[in-house]
Amino acid sequence: MIGWLIIACEIGFWIFVAAGLTARYILKKKALGGFLLLCTPLIDLILIAATTIDLHSGTKATIFHGIAAVYIGVTIAYGKQMIRWADERFAYKFGHGTKPAKPAKNGRDHARRERNGWYRHLFAWIIGLVLLFAMIIFIDKPQQTESLQGLVRIWTLVLAIDFAISFSYTVWPKKRKAKESRTTL
Repeated sequence: MIGWLIIACEIGFWIFVAAGLTARYILKKKALGGFLLLCTPLIDLILIAATTIDLHSGTKATIFHGIAAVYIGVTIAYGKQMIRWADERFAYKFGHGTKPAKPAKNGRDHARRERNGWYRHLFAWIIGLVLLFAMIIFIDKPQQTESLQGLVRIWTLVLAIDFAISFSYTVWPKKRKAKESRTTL
């Protein structure tokens, strides 16, 4: 059940974002658009409540309960950035906004963007781990929380790999391709 709820929450997140941006730029109702965008955190609250109720009823913790914690961490860490990304594109397409700038593909700006992405990942990991450990402590039965403990190990490994990749651009910046560096007259 929690797996389907995670999928529904992701769909709900993007429905609220699309509805908010539609209200803001197409219907020209900025207050309604802002309200709909502010409703996106309610989806996280629904998922937290459902996961808590499910675990409280005695259900064995599954990987889906862990993924719910990961989803909430990622949504909190990246949600505002994802909404801003969608808002910029929607404003350009429907609200006569400026064309969104393309992110740097090399050099210091690219390295900074990669590091900032890792810092967001670290923030998501911290939030997710707090929730995962809260579930583990709440259940207080190691045999019922094995999948959650496994997810902690896997996510920590993924975070370490992301660190190595993201910070490698600081040590070895991506070079501009010869084709990009040539100027035409």
